[in-house]
Amino acid sequence: MPQPTFALAPQYESHEVEPRLYQRWLDAGVFTARADSPKQPYVIFIPPPNVTGVLHMGHGLTYTIQDVLIRCERMRGREALWLPGTDHAGIATQNVVERLIAKEGKTRFDVGREQFVERVWAFVRTTGATILEQLKVIGSSCDWSRTRFTLDPAYSGVVREVFVRLWEEGLIYRGHRVIHWCIHCRTALSDEEAEFADETGKLYHIRYPVEGGPAPYLVVATTRPETMLGDSAVAVHPEDARHRGFIGKTARVPIANVAIPIVADEAVDPKFGTGFVKVTPAHDANDFEIGLRHKLPAPLVIREDGTMGDEAGRGKREEGRVPKELQGLDRFDARQKIVEMLKAQGLLEKVEPHPHAVRHCYRCDTVVEPRLSDQWFVKMKPLAEPALQAYRTGDVRIVPERWNATYENWMENIRDWNISRQLWWGHRIPVFTCAKCAHVWAAREDPKACPKCGGAKIEQDPDVLDTWFSSWLWPFATLGWPEQTPDLGRFYPGDTLVTAPEILFFWVARMIMAGFHFLGRKPFTTVYLHGTARDTKHRRMSKSLGNGIDPLDVVKLTGADALRWTLIAGSSLGADVVLDPNDLEATFAPGRNFANKLWNIGRFVIAQLTESADTTGSPSATAQRAPVAPGDPVAPADVHTLADRWILSRLQTTIRDVTTSFEQFRLDEGAKRCFDFVWHDLADWYVEAVKPRLGGAPDAAQAARAVLTYCFDSALRLLHPVVPFITEELWQKLPGRKADELLIVASWPEYRAELEDARAEGQFERVKQAIEKIRSIRADYRVPPKTRLHAAIKPRAAGESDAFAGERETIMRLAQLEQLSLNGEASGAGAHAVLNDGTEVFVSLAGAIDLTQECRRLSVELERLDQLLKGLTAKLSNENFVARAPADVVAKEREKEREWRFQRDVLDGKLKSLGCS
Repeated sequence: MPQPTFALAPQYESHEVEPRLYQRWLDAGVFTARADSPKQPYVIFIPPPNVTGVLHMGHGLTYTIQDVLIRCERMRGREALWLPGTDHAGIATQNVVERLIAKEGKTRFDVGREQFVERVWAFVRTTGATILEQLKVIGSSCDWSRTRFTLDPAYSGVVREVFVRLWEEGLIYRGHRVIHWCIHCRTALSDEEAEFADETGKLYHIRYPVEGGPAPYLVVATTRPETMLGDSAVAVHPEDARHRGFIGKTARVPIANVAIPIVADEAVDPKFGTGFVKVTPAHDANDFEIGLRHKLPAPLVIREDGTMGDEAGRGKREEGRVPKELQGLDRFDARQKIVEMLKAQGLLEKVEPHPHAVRHCYRCDTVVEPRLSDQWFVKMKPLAEPALQAYRTGDVRIVPERWNATYENWMENIRDWNISRQLWWGHRIPVFTCAKCAHVWAAREDPKACPKCGGAKIEQDPDVLDTWFSSWLWPFATLGWPEQTPDLGRFYPGDTLVTAPEILFFWVARMIMAGFHFLGRKPFTTVYLHGTARDTKHRRMSKSLGNGIDPLDVVKLTGADALRWTLIAGSSLGADVVLDPNDLEATFAPGRNFANKLWNIGRFVIAQLTESADTTGSPSATAQRAPVAPGDPVAPADVHTLADRWILSRLQTTIRDVTTSFEQFRLDEGAKRCFDFVWHDLADWYVEAVKPRLGGAPDAAQAARAVLTYCFDSALRLLHPVVPFITEELWQKLPGRKADELLIVASWPEYRAELEDARAEGQFERVKQAIEKIRSIRADYRVPPKTRLHAAIKPRAAGESDAFAGERETIMRLAQLEQLSLNGEASGAGAHAVLNDGTEVFVSLAGAIDLTQECRRLSVELERLDQLLKGLTAKLSNENFVARAPADVVAKEREKEREWRFQRDVLDGKLKSLGCS
């Protein structure tokens, strides 16, 4: 046999291989999708990470899943576009730069808007591409030539166009209502950005003096006594008989001493607290609606920075609401001060614990303050209806299906979207006001004069748009809309969106609405919502908890493939991934172990292939029976053994199962199916079975190499989407590869029904079972490893002996036999075993072990078990024990008795088999 010239290094060095291969993919341009390609497109739009962000394990999970899908479809012959980019992240990015400026002892107001924005741009230009570079380290095969940023000039033009169109359609309006206000970020938030968190607070029962009422005071229960200073009324339910006599009377706000009416309103829950509800229109959304119905004033008593103070809001400012001693106090400090003042005045009746849900800012986790404000809103009902209909007709589907009800409920009850943010970084709202005639309009270009009166003094709205207002346009804004570009025509709509469920409403639902509204079509067909990366305490990984894992640390430790394998194999459909941040070595060991095993298998396979082996995909074997190409392993059938037919059949079922699993987003099942085939079927059995043939007769060796090459080549293709680096490296080492060939663009393995052979699989499974039974007997009877045994196999069904005869040498070698009899009768001292189909296996132990000593050992063990059973049986026969002992204790004792009787029967059978007297 010629010496192989493609030997691999003893160890797989991921740190040397991965950067080299990634650069080779980049140089070959295999990530770049062609708009003029005749192939059917397959498109994934990346959820754009924050421009200030760095890779965390949540990113690692999301982008690995996307890369698996995109690589798979690329190999399946689709024109695959994975479009990357970053989001300007208004709140997050502004916060980062404001912290940098704070180190200089300044605020953004000291710097000024124009200079501040320049500072942010300088920061973004320096750090903005960091996370995209990190994505390359974990193997992400994005089309980097199409990288987009939500503040690129072209993208900004799309955002402005959309705003103006919505304005012209009457879907954007200025609203005066209570919104969610973050005192830390100093901006309004949408409903989705103000996340609920369960907390145990306090319910304060406060006495309000009443003038001319049926009682000198009434009691109001509230969790936020500091807002009391902004009360405009006290409300009761009109049918609450307890308090009917108070309606129409006047109460006085404690501390502020302001007279307010007592009104009846059906929005009041008579079961909450005392049935009296304080109405604070400027600091509670429900109270605001009550205030509108009763035409109540809405005084603001908490400033934008969270401190107490009188503000005008819209209309006349009410002086004297906030006493001097409370002015400037933080809202929570003021709460304690107010409680002390109420106690001193005898107006605090009681305080009790109260569990309730409190909204927090999704960016900084600060408790959100409901606050009356003028903001820009989008009317969402007209946008939601087509998107909801598309979901109901199946035009857009969500996987897993358990999220369907959540999506449908949100869309049915959708509220108008607050799109204005009181920031400086972002897309400035293109609404202009003429100082001369007060005309207000939206414009696609910055105007130089008022279109109504020609006035030149024009002011632009100071707010910027919510970051999600730009990202909801991502699927078509990245492709050149509103121009009918080749990319837009070719790659819209996309196919699959992969993201976490927490942005189902922030981003996913809004993208669907935007797609239908502006293009009349869905932006993608399927939404796959994967699970969350959690620690071993099942807490979501986060910086604040300090329980995160940096994917780059894992890559340094184990390589990118090990990271990817662990994430994919550990995440079933939509389920969370549990990782241990305190032991990266153990957590990612499964991925590293698999890579090592695959490398060792590759070393063996490649070492068996001669330099002349044909792996290029050419037609089948020549008359001289040269090695067969991976695409056509069918060498002349007369030289295929049972093991060949078995592994070829196993491969076909693997191809079918893996393809189906990937199509159904059951990536873990597909990965594990590959694992089982490579590790168990190919390495543990087929490789071991064909070793003698590889060095034997030319025809047999040639056929074995052809099958081995085909199976290993196909396995590498199946595994490539999950572990792209090691598979590419091994595939490149297969003899016959051309210099420009790359696995990343090689074809996906084709399922071949003619090679699936259920009979061969069944027959070889019996061969495997026979070997495993003999190995088990060797272990049970402590037969020395080097001792060769005599064995007999008696098939239950007629004609089944051919399978054992065909793999006779395999059985003898792997079971370490000296002699194997087929259809022979068992005789003498030995051990028996029965296969699943009833085939009998007998192993002679005479001369292999000391029968006298083994009989003595088994007899002693049998006697010990008999004594244990005697005592346990007596215990269970004792009616007092059975009646008085806990049921679970009695059940455990009965289970122990059954187990011991089984062990006794096994020992008794061994003694008889060995002929022990």
